[in-house]
Amino acid sequence: MICKMNFVVKKIYVLLLAMLAVSGFYGCCFYSLKAGQLPPDIKTVSIHYIPNQAPKVNPALSQLLMDAMRNKFLNESNLKIVDKNGDLDFTGVITDYTITAVGRSGNISTGNQLSISVKMDYVNHKKEKEKWSQTFTKTETFDASQNLSAIENTIATDICKMLVDDIYNKSVVNW
Repeated sequence: MICKMNFVVKKIYVLLLAMLAVSGFYGCCFYSLKAGQLPPDIKTVSIHYIPNQAPKVNPALSQLLMDAMRNKFLNESNLKIVDKNGDLDFTGVITDYTITAVGRSGNISTGNQLSISVKMDYVNHKKEKEKWSQTFTKTETFDASQNLSAIENTIATDICKMLVDDIYNKSVVNW
């Protein structure tokens, strides 16, 4: 009886190991496809100048956003950045740059929030049906006692990175 029991336990053990190995293989393959692996015919990306048409203008914002997009594609894809006629094409415009008071203690604001919106248009020239236009918005809150001019570019840079993460994920990770 003990011999038969050991045989059954060994079979169950081998079966469980095989199932674990197969599920690990499929999980790995599924993850790699979702992690932004582009088809081999996609080789270039164009990121056009992003003008700042927000009512309040931070003069550095267009460059910050473009640099963040270029760095994202350079660091996280194998695409070559070209000035025009990229397989993937991004055009956009900064539509909002707002600082608002958030949080109050009586009549005194305890925090401020910087909000940036960018309308981005995307076209995959290898698959013309694959295009979209969307407005992305991100915010960051900071202490009202901080001098805005001293921290504005740091906060704007952080928000630009968050915006680019969303744009990149919508365009590339959706593969």
